[in-house]
Amino acid sequence: MATPIYVLGGYQTDFARNWKKENKHIVAMMREAALGGLEATGLEPKEIDVGHVGNFAAELYAMQGHLGAFLVDIDPSFSGLPTARHEAACASGSIAILAASAEIEAGRYDLAMVVGVEQMKTVDPGRGADFLGTAAWYDREAKGIEFPFPKLFGRLGDEYDKRFGLKDEHLAHISTINYSNAKRNPLAQTRSWYMTEDHARSTDKFNSVIGGRIKISDCSQVTDGAASLFLASEKAAAAYAKKRGIKLESIPKLLGWGHKTAPIEFDAKVAESKGNPYVLPHTRQAILDAFKRAGIADCWGVDAIETHDCFTTSEYMAIDHFGLTKPGEAWKAVEDGTIEMGGKLPINPSGGLIGCGHPVGSTGTRQVLDAYKQVTGQCGEYQVDGAKKVATLNIGGSGTTSVAFVVG
Repeated sequence: MATPIYVLGGYQTDFARNWKKENKHIVAMMREAALGGLEATGLEPKEIDVGHVGNFAAELYAMQGHLGAFLVDIDPSFSGLPTARHEAACASGSIAILAASAEIEAGRYDLAMVVGVEQMKTVDPGRGADFLGTAAWYDREAKGIEFPFPKLFGRLGDEYDKRFGLKDEHLAHISTINYSNAKRNPLAQTRSWYMTEDHARSTDKFNSVIGGRIKISDCSQVTDGAASLFLASEKAAAAYAKKRGIKLESIPKLLGWGHKTAPIEFDAKVAESKGNPYVLPHTRQAILDAFKRAGIADCWGVDAIETHDCFTTSEYMAIDHFGLTKPGEAWKAVEDGTIEMGGKLPINPSGGLIGCGHPVGSTGTRQVLDAYKQVTGQCGEYQVDGAKKVATLNIGGSGTTSVAFVVG
């Protein structure tokens, strides 16, 4: 990255909360994330130059658009603050980070606040699943289909099965790892839930099939949550460091980024990748671009990965797309413990979307915040020993919008 973008920190709400039951509006989530982030970083509201909001579907879940304007209400110092809201389905949070970074790189602003937010527990699961269907080509892939996204990501598993073979026991093990990691994370939605390998492998009334090969244990959660991030130019970061008596070099940066968009329709993606060793070549390229910009040769140049496991099949895909194994051999990294805590390259120490939770518009910001916390040694029980660089992958739609970052 030509102009360094520094990450000063941020804040995550407790993903186990149900904000509708608390009788709270979506702005309350944004307020907690913003004020919590200011407190965590020690920044003053008046220091913030610009605000960016990542959100997928507040118009559907909360009957509310124009979310950028809500930032202005959070503190009197924010009056007149330039703001914008960004939408790219489940990659909305990452797109907000990219937009904020680009403005800092352009020299427009020195200090940006990014808030990713989604309130999802306002409707029943069927209605919510229909809303999520708008991240696909709704008329062609989701309209009138019960739980369209589990079926779409089930088809990702089917494509792997067709090309390379795929055992459901490997998907069950991915689920088990993420639930296990979430138990260490005090903000994870499932931290107190019950999950064993036997349960993840079973198919019964407690773990029923949602669509195709996808069972309940293969799914990420329906989550209310927000996460903030504060990004700074070198000038602002240097002033921040001087004021606190710390070295500028001790502040993490966005070392690299990648961003690619594939066709929205799943069939079109599969057709396009015919003959390619990677099932989702644009996702692979986004990861490679992030590595290249970060000056990293391959995945072994990072110490942990926070990836988009909206379903176990998407994490299975990420394993070979990150390059932990050759294409189609992700099962090897699942079997040999590579991706577990204490393994050669832990994936989703936070619990990921399956364990930590998946408030759609917030996931990208939460991943980068977790990466920041890892490289600054602030993850407590889910800390990866000696983590210096962490990669993230955030995916919108059925592998449509892919954004990867390297933080270090």
